[in-house]
Amino acid sequence: MKNEKGFTILEMMIVLSIIALIFLLTLPNIQQKEDIIRKKGCEALVEVVNAQILLYEIDHLVPPTNISQLIKGGYLKESQKRCPDGASIQIRDGQAYAK
Repeated sequence: MKNEKGFTILEMMIVLSIIALIFLLTLPNIQQKEDIIRKKGCEALVEVVNAQILLYEIDHLVPPTNISQLIKGGYLKESQKRCPDGASIQIRDGQAYAK
């Protein structure tokens, strides 16, 4: 008889079960962190828009009334009018906020 070395099905099942258990334990934590990252990303984007509002005001001597003025003027990209969490950026009284 040949002496073949390898893994048995039982050993493979045990290893796969352990990997699945670890995955199930870490998945909720990963999802929670993703929500926090999206929120922080939105806050950062609002601050970027506020900085661009100031630049627009310096160049034109009046604040922009909406986000499309910043996009048309080249101060922002089209993709920057929405936060990573899907909220849209609005301008009111010279300040940006997420809605």
